[in-house]
Amino acid sequence: MIQPKLDYYTMGHGVTAFSTTRHGGFSTGNYAALNINRYCGDNEEDIRKNREALCETLGISDDRLVMPHQVHLTKVATIDEQLLSLNSTERQEALEGFDALMTNLRGVCIGVSTADCIPILLYDVEKQAVSAIHAGWRGTVGRIVEKAVEAMREAYGTQPQHLVAQIGPGIHMDSFEVGDEVYAAFGQAGFDMASISKRYAAAGGSSKWHIDLPECNRQQLVAAGLQEENIKVSPICTYQQADDYFSARRLGINSGRIFTGIILK
Repeated sequence: MIQPKLDYYTMGHGVTAFSTTRHGGFSTGNYAALNINRYCGDNEEDIRKNREALCETLGISDDRLVMPHQVHLTKVATIDEQLLSLNSTERQEALEGFDALMTNLRGVCIGVSTADCIPILLYDVEKQAVSAIHAGWRGTVGRIVEKAVEAMREAYGTQPQHLVAQIGPGIHMDSFEVGDEVYAAFGQAGFDMASISKRYAAAGGSSKWHIDLPECNRQQLVAAGLQEENIKVSPICTYQQADDYFSARRLGINSGRIFTGIILK
């Protein structure tokens, strides 16, 4: 039997947290093998079988696996019993346009899809609530991480000092070349450019800006009030390790997605 290969994170005894790899699924080609994202062009039957295998590994039913249709903005959706009661079509409509999820329901896996963008998981140890966040460069500039922390405070009474954070696999600075307009967007958003960017030599004797997306989001978590010792950052660069993790820059946009999820036990 095919067994999904997951990278698990240690965030506390109250949660299961993980990212999928490319291994242990049914998809083929640039979707091989473990892709559960329905918005990137993969075969629907392969996705169904991948979801089934993942849910079996996690010990949950398929209706307890929740992911949004992300659009690189900063909206946060609350996953509650009312949403879970919707049929699949209604649920898909309800989760359109969100790039972060949060819940305090037990036994529900919330997660986000990435393929170079940065996934972030939050666990409120005190209030027993969790969040999963998708932060591409646009979401990072829009400070989606800070907005998710604030949304948890409003919904669950979360205090940042009680949050544990895991920044998952994504593209790292060495590989994330950006245009001058993207560099400018980070500067205009108030980031400390000296600590998150660097010029690298490029073809023809020129140079290009590179941005450190994981560090941008780590700094946001600190700014939101998290303790630095409660923030962990994955060393995995998806672009450099595209054999094991999906990378849209390496494989093209028509390729699979990593799913980074968290479940309150």
